[in-house]
Amino acid sequence: MKTTADDDAGTATRALIFALVALACGHMLSTLLRTIPAISLDLMAADFQLEPQALASLTSVYHFAFAASQIPVGAAMDRFGVRPVSLSLLAGTVVGAIASGFATGASSFAFGQLLLGIATSGMLMCPMTLAAKQLSAGRFGLWSGAILSIGNIGMLLSASPLAFVVDQYGWRAGFWISALGGVAVALAVFVLVPNQPAEHKDDSSPLSQMIEVLRLGLSRPLRGLIALAMVSLATSLVLRGLWGGPWLMEIKGLSRVEAGNQLGAYTLAMIAGPLLMGMVDRKVGRRRDLVAGTHAVAAVLVALMALGAPHFAVAWLFGVPVMPPRYDLALFVLIGLATSAQPLLFGMCRQLVDAQTAGKALAAVNLAFFLGTALMQSVTGAVAAFAGLPAVLLFMAAMLAFGVLVFLAYTSPLRGAS
Repeated sequence: MKTTADDDAGTATRALIFALVALACGHMLSTLLRTIPAISLDLMAADFQLEPQALASLTSVYHFAFAASQIPVGAAMDRFGVRPVSLSLLAGTVVGAIASGFATGASSFAFGQLLLGIATSGMLMCPMTLAAKQLSAGRFGLWSGAILSIGNIGMLLSASPLAFVVDQYGWRAGFWISALGGVAVALAVFVLVPNQPAEHKDDSSPLSQMIEVLRLGLSRPLRGLIALAMVSLATSLVLRGLWGGPWLMEIKGLSRVEAGNQLGAYTLAMIAGPLLMGMVDRKVGRRRDLVAGTHAVAAVLVALMALGAPHFAVAWLFGVPVMPPRYDLALFVLIGLATSAQPLLFGMCRQLVDAQTAGKALAAVNLAFFLGTALMQSVTGAVAAFAGLPAVLLFMAAMLAFGVLVFLAYTSPLRGAS
């Protein structure tokens, strides 16, 4: 009898693992789609007869739609369950990828980005929600890291592999391949994810939920975390997903594939970083100091990258016209590692609120991550048009440093957040 029970438990565990991996592949598709412009912005801008800076601002439509959809999608999962919501989002992702691939100008591309932002908004929440419902707290911590790592593989795919595809077949091929990937993931979800009964935990409207999330986010205990969340993920995603490619190709003269190789190394650091920071956090136990310190270092590193541009301070100090690409490669890897303390903000948030409001407080931090990314992407497009790419990096470094200062001002080691 015990053997039969063990076999049943083992079968259930394997089924859950397959389901989580299938859903995490949706998150991987999301990270691929949001970083396609980093390696193909110049070609897309030429096709649309736009300045690259104008197109860069236009891509922020994706992140605004992504942020605005977080709470409604979360409410839908409570009402209808993970499987039907995930399948609906994947269908929308396929449509959005096709629409983006067929875009012929600014308005049609913005429409495709709007669809993709809405459709991919729940790709991380779907596996996280299933894991939270099925796993113990300890195993959830392990799987949350695994889900994020699987998701970041999408950024690896949008580095050198996408650069090769774009060189050979054009930028639209990236969206066609993503659409096919969406169909494959949807089939995997349909087969592997169980159709569990919905849990309607909150009868309030999405608008009421949004107001409550905003109220929590603006409350004094969370202000510091929200301020840093607004600029932390934004720095990582906007650098990796938008300006990293143009920086390496236009300022450093690399080919598309060479730039993709460097962005791939940056992505590897972003995959390994959260696991490393988690181990350091458990070993050292000074979470507040770790979060503030690593983000301060990241601000300095981004500034150093900007100052390596032609005739800027670092290049002048070394007596060269411009710092070589290997300088940027080292900085990309270090920035990827330094900004990987972002997930610890969720842990600090959970420590600062009671159990009844934990879900909405975590949603406030998640909303800040993606709303900040949308704002950063939009504003840096204007900065690039006005003052060039080095100014973009300096602006991002300044915003990151400001976020650290606000974080330190509003958090206290006496409140259990350290």
